Amino acid sequence: KLAKMNLSTAEEESSSSAQEIHIPADINWEMLDKSKFFILGAALFSGVSGALYPAVLMKTRQQVCHHSQGSCIRGAFTLVRHEGLRGLYRGFGTSLMGTIPARALYMTALEVTKSSVGSAAVGLGFTEGKASAAANAVGGLTAAMAAQLVWTPVDVVSQRLMVQGSSGLRCCDYVNGFDAFKKIVRADGVKGLYRGFGISILTYAPSNAVWWASYSVAQRMSGNAMKPDSKTVMAVQGVSAAIAGSVSALITMPLDTIKTRLQVLDGEDSNGKRGGPSIGQTVRNLVREGGWTACYRGLGPRCASMSMSATTMITTYEFLKRLSAKNHDGFYSKS
Repeated sequence: KLAKMNLSTAEEESSSSAQEIHIPADINWEMLDKSKFFILGAALFSGVSGALYPAVLMKTRQQVCHHSQGSCIRGAFTLVRHEGLRGLYRGFGTSLMGTIPARALYMTALEVTKSSVGSAAVGLGFTEGKASAAANAVGGLTAAMAAQLVWTPVDVVSQRLMVQGSSGLRCCDYVNGFDAFKKIVRADGVKGLYRGFGISILTYAPSNAVWWASYSVAQRMSGNAMKPDSKTVMAVQGVSAAIAGSVSALITMPLDTIKTRLQVLDGEDSNGKRGGPSIGQTVRNLVREGGWTACYRGLGPRCASMSMSATTMITTYEFLKRLSAKNHDGFYSKS
């Protein structure tokens, strides 16, 4: 009788445990309610973009100025004193309009690629852990490349709006994002909107591949030690993401500075025609202005924005996937 009671208790505990966690730790593309995923994703990531935008703006202004303007914080206070808080959000409307479709494209490419590559890797005999890491790496690479189709034109337009009024810059005066778009296309054609596209791929695609692969490994290691959807796992992932974001910002900073200048500044070719400067011209101008350290202008705000972006991205992304899972109303479902 005692053995029967113990068996019954064990079965009840097992049943309770199975019902308590309604959502699996790793939610794939097939498990998601797509409409909810994109609508909630647009709202959540728009909020994240708004919170981080001032740091991106100050980074951009420091990268394109022809001389050192002191600290980023001092520059931000000066900007607010002259233009008010709205000065920190120049070009934000344009950036937001582009961020929503770009982020949707990014997440779609990421999830579809992860699902396809993961299944293929398992079929080839990879262990589940290696298949997951490979799927995340290829997914991150593909997502970054796909998103640049939208992000590059948005960057070109929004960054030009960001730097208007900076001292020493030869830059057109734009009324708004639409006006900037028309003037850029009129002057340089559609290719003017894709200045720096190649170097953008070089800047973001490899780091995305490494970051998502690292995230997969960290998630699996955390899941083996703790309950997969515990707050502790989320904290570990957030800290890991912040560190990875800062390291990525440091490594890719020179490429980002060159990319930003290619997209914002105008130059002259050998015939005296106005147009986008070459990569060689951009590097020579940077070195002439401030030596090789000029490639690291804006490093502080970029490290801050990328580490915060990585942390909020992963916590928001995991939260979003759980909210968007089919037949699910929260993190836990208890009977």
